[in-house]
Amino acid sequence: MSEATTTTDHGKIRKWVEQRDGRPAAVRTKSEGGILRIDFGEPDAELDPIEWDEFFRIFDENKLAFLHQDRADGGKTSRFNKFVARER
Repeated sequence: MSEATTTTDHGKIRKWVEQRDGRPAAVRTKSEGGILRIDFGEPDAELDPIEWDEFFRIFDENKLAFLHQDRADGGKTSRFNKFVARER
């Protein structure tokens, strides 16, 4: 697998997601906001679509970073992503 990088830059995150036909989404929980996800392709019935403003509010309030991979082995565009705790 190619190297993954981490960012908290809202513009970079949105560009990466939109270049892969992704949309911001959340799994609703009892906690404020829910668990962030990126929904690719056909909408997943388990995910609630959310606006970017809400997505980044939850992202920042939970002090998350976006771990992602630009290219998979072989050079194909990768959709690998994960939300991780920000480094202190």
